[in-house]
Amino acid sequence: MLLTNAWDRTQRMAALEHFRLDQEEFHDRHEMVVSSFERGKITLEEYLDRTVFYRTRPFTKDAFRDFVYSLSQPFPEVLQFAQGLSDSGKYFMGTINNESRELNYYRIEKYGLRKIFRLFISSCFVGFRKPEKDIYRLALETTQVPAQECCFIDDRSLNLEIAAKLGMHTIEMQEVGQLQADLAKLGVSL
Repeated sequence: MLLTNAWDRTQRMAALEHFRLDQEEFHDRHEMVVSSFERGKITLEEYLDRTVFYRTRPFTKDAFRDFVYSLSQPFPEVLQFAQGLSDSGKYFMGTINNESRELNYYRIEKYGLRKIFRLFISSCFVGFRKPEKDIYRLALETTQVPAQECCFIDDRSLNLEIAAKLGMHTIEMQEVGQLQADLAKLGVSL
């Protein structure tokens, strides 16, 4: 992956520890609203109101939000590789991801992802989430690229299963060298 996850288990735990929040209480509230949050049906502000700021806290919403944004970190070697593939002009590159609107825009802007990807199929824009079949189907229909000519890359095997069933090549990414080798097997290289 190009970046750390935006607001996944690891990032949530870091925030809970940093702000000394009750994990079970937060988790229960998070599970009730995460689908709406990632589908763009509630804003980051509303999500925070429902999961953290439903009561007075010894820290501000701005401090919490800034910490959440700070958790997004790049994997420079993967970004460089993806930029090289994009710059080659040989490949149509798009992304399918589960992310809230505010975090999605922040990450696209902060890490220059518009220079790499021509299409963003993000759960917050389309209302579907991985691993739902509809998000992959939408990507195929939007690009009009046949599934057998596509390669879907993800770090979770569950997210790869539906893409494979639709006929896409899939790669479970662990690190950049392995990704380069697996893509080379498909004829994709710089």
